[in-house]
Amino acid sequence: MTVIPGDPGSAELTELPEPAPKKGELVVEPLYLGVCGTDREILDGAHGEPPEGQERLLLGHELLGRVREAGGGLDAGQLVAGIVRRPDPVPCPCCAQGEWDMCRNGQYTERGIKGLNGYGAELVTIEQDFAIPVPGDLGTLGVLTEPSSILAKAWEQIDRIATRACSDHRRALVTGAGPIGLLAALMGAQRGLEVHVLDRATEGIKPEVVSALGAEYHSGEITDVAEQLNPDVVVECTGVAELVAGAMQHTAPGAIVCLTGVAASRSLSVDIGALNNELVLENDVVFGSVNANRRHFEQAVDALRRADPDWLRRLITRTVPLDNWTEALEKGNDDIKVVVDFSQR
Repeated sequence: MTVIPGDPGSAELTELPEPAPKKGELVVEPLYLGVCGTDREILDGAHGEPPEGQERLLLGHELLGRVREAGGGLDAGQLVAGIVRRPDPVPCPCCAQGEWDMCRNGQYTERGIKGLNGYGAELVTIEQDFAIPVPGDLGTLGVLTEPSSILAKAWEQIDRIATRACSDHRRALVTGAGPIGLLAALMGAQRGLEVHVLDRATEGIKPEVVSALGAEYHSGEITDVAEQLNPDVVVECTGVAELVAGAMQHTAPGAIVCLTGVAASRSLSVDIGALNNELVLENDVVFGSVNANRRHFEQAVDALRRADPDWLRRLITRTVPLDNWTEALEKGNDDIKVVVDFSQR
């Protein structure tokens, strides 16, 4: 699955040489590959960076694969997910400590996104330290590991911030009922919080999935919903400017707001003075979170194992064969998570 970054319409299935593993690398057979908004943006030419000296970028970063030959403590046939980001070569203080998701100088690389080929081929190599074991009982649901790792990191930071004082966080509002929002809701529910999810859909699978989680679904305006709920925790998963601004307002004192979506540039009228006063006078915290390191991938696997597998299966709304992989990037009205199926090749 390749594309020339910056060239819309260049997507194709490309014949590549069989990968030759270097020392410390595994050969992995991808089984399922999730797609997301990042892949769509690369396909549209908005961003993406091929490896140095190459024109095409091999796409795909949400991997569930199978180890072909044993190595690095992993047996042949073991299911694995692949970590996306690699530390920068300098390295910065964070990358030097294995916290490459917090890279300080921006010289990191990412499989299938920035400077490194991804996992969207019939055979790929993965460094042993960047392959995450996925229990066999998760099966195809292991394809949710990478997106789950993003929320595992977000919730880890929320949990840390919540210990700063006499905080008593009970009610969480998640904005967006895509895969990131629903996985955020899952992890909030696993923490015993009262979970609410806001999305623009008024019917269909999203309200049904939220209800099946035991959470409450809302489709109104962010201001109205936030004023009604007065949430202690907000996880913003859309990057929509109105929701980002609304997520920081009308929260409970001492609230924690985590922003996980990347917003398109848009002008919006916001009373910064009033917002500042609310954040300061109520001791609120607003922070951004992106990417994940090995610890978060392991936490993601644990969260998925503790979830109801029937509920998780409802998140995978469409599976596309590899030969028609570009169809997976076409967003349908009822799509949550779309997956490219390598397993039948």
